[in-house]
Amino acid sequence: MNIPTHMPRLKGFRYPCEIIGYAVWAYHRLALSTADVEDLLAARGVIVSREATRLWANRFGRYFADCIRRDRPRPNDKWHLDEVVITIRSKQHWLWRAIDANGDALVLIVQTRRNAKAAKRFFRRLVAKLGEPRVVITDKLRSYLNPIKTVAPDADHRVHKGLNNAIEVSHRPTRKRETIFGRFKSHRQAQRFLSAHDQINQIFRPHRYQLSAASYRHARSDAFSLWANYTAEMAA
Repeated sequence: MNIPTHMPRLKGFRYPCEIIGYAVWAYHRLALSTADVEDLLAARGVIVSREATRLWANRFGRYFADCIRRDRPRPNDKWHLDEVVITIRSKQHWLWRAIDANGDALVLIVQTRRNAKAAKRFFRRLVAKLGEPRVVITDKLRSYLNPIKTVAPDADHRVHKGLNNAIEVSHRPTRKRETIFGRFKSHRQAQRFLSAHDQINQIFRPHRYQLSAASYRHARSDAFSLWANYTAEMAA
């Protein structure tokens, strides 16, 4: 494939920003492996190794996630907190995740424990980044009680398994990617990938069941426009 000369390139990179941006988008949005992305690009005449795709996803996934966080409106002050087990090198780790009432990802952290110390660390990071919430909804894990009471004493803490269905659903993409990876290989890989994956997925996965077909197409068009702008900023 002859790559058009007008496509801006990054210093030190062989391929233009548009190709790198497309590879990162396909990797995160379509739940593909690096080998799948390699084949997808090859079908379009772009010969890239799966290792190059992996390096792009690691380096630029965080860049796109940071751009999305930067331009996102201030989150809702009603938070849902939950934790789910993931396996790394045959050992159990815990993925602590927070979303707001709109379903937008707030903070994600991978820890080795599921106790009060881990809950406090997670909640402190959340409050330090976003300020105190008005309402916090958790399941019946008692480890949340003291950290929330200490760090955000004015928050209305609601403990109810059924109220946390929204965040339970948000774990599904993680499970899907975990299956594709054949389990995460390291704590660092899981943290790096999932932090970017949550942010990128949320702009390309609007609540479709709540939207008309025209509204969904408009939201999808806006998401592609944002992605194109972020890709152009890479070369700036």
